[in-house]
Amino acid sequence: MQINNLIDLGWSNVFQSQLDLESLGSHLPFRVVSVQRNLIECAGLDREDQQKQLQLSTYHWRDEPPEGHPTVGDWILVDLEFQPLRLLERNTLIKRRGAGKEAFVQLIASNIDTVFIVTSCNDDFSINRIERYLTIAAESNIHCVVVLTKTDLCPDPTIYSDALSQGHQNLQVEMINATDSTSPGVLSNWIVPGQTIALLGSSGVGKSTIINGLIENQEQATGAIRDSDSKGRHTTTSRSLHCLPGGGLLLDNPGMRELQIVDSEEGIKTTFSDIDTLARKCRFQDCQHTTEPGCAVLKEIEAGRLEQRRLNNYHELLSEQARNSESVAERRNSDRALGRFYKTAKKTSRRFKSRD
Repeated sequence: MQINNLIDLGWSNVFQSQLDLESLGSHLPFRVVSVQRNLIECAGLDREDQQKQLQLSTYHWRDEPPEGHPTVGDWILVDLEFQPLRLLERNTLIKRRGAGKEAFVQLIASNIDTVFIVTSCNDDFSINRIERYLTIAAESNIHCVVVLTKTDLCPDPTIYSDALSQGHQNLQVEMINATDSTSPGVLSNWIVPGQTIALLGSSGVGKSTIINGLIENQEQATGAIRDSDSKGRHTTTSRSLHCLPGGGLLLDNPGMRELQIVDSEEGIKTTFSDIDTLARKCRFQDCQHTTEPGCAVLKEIEAGRLEQRRLNNYHELLSEQARNSESVAERRNSDRALGRFYKTAKKTSRRFKSRD
């Protein structure tokens, strides 16, 4: 990763305004470009404005809640000895409920300006899944572009773009032919120097191929698609930032089998703004849009102006959001109580030691 100034890494007034005069003279900002278990890789400039790479341990944030741990895209302030001090406040954040039975928040990436939602023109295509991505991005007001890949394997790719336009008329859609090395170039229209782009999508839909086309090399490994089930092979194993030749940064993200939303109520309202607007015209304020009389949403479905699938997904995401947010809130309260217990125990231990 070659950088000449902090703007190349996405530095802006949003982060500059968080530094006081003392910090400007004694602290250095570094951006997290990769997280590997207990190791954080960062890029930035030293006091002589020379490019420098750092490897920091996550130990500094051991007592922080999950949302307080660094993730790819974060800005970290370090002292002149390159020791971590604190995270700068995030401009945007992509997160989900962690996979598995335990209720916790998993951070995907921060300070993202635009998301490329990547899906292929085959059995992988799912509007419901795309609306999940839109909801998560909308919660942080991140601009989205849907990228349809493997158009060379589809007789008529417009079937997929038309399906998207039914419920999302203003959603930008780009099409990519993986066999054409120049095809990913259409995405450069959305990449501005200093801006950070994230790729989100299932495994094997062509994210690494897109990165290779934009970076103009074969930095990311790619896997061939399986003819039997239209599934691609998973090739990306960790999140990482890549500098692009024309400026801008691109974040690759491993395909996620499970993407459960959490803390995204406003994102749902934005993604399903048409339903949210109609709901205000219902006879009852607490209308659930199922069987209630005077429901403006059901009236639109009966008239054929609103898809039943879209309403079903709206209900599903709302229920999931409420369920996951409640369980995560309980986990947060439990973690806070445990943290207070540990702090009290440490203080008690110190008092006993001082008496000895």
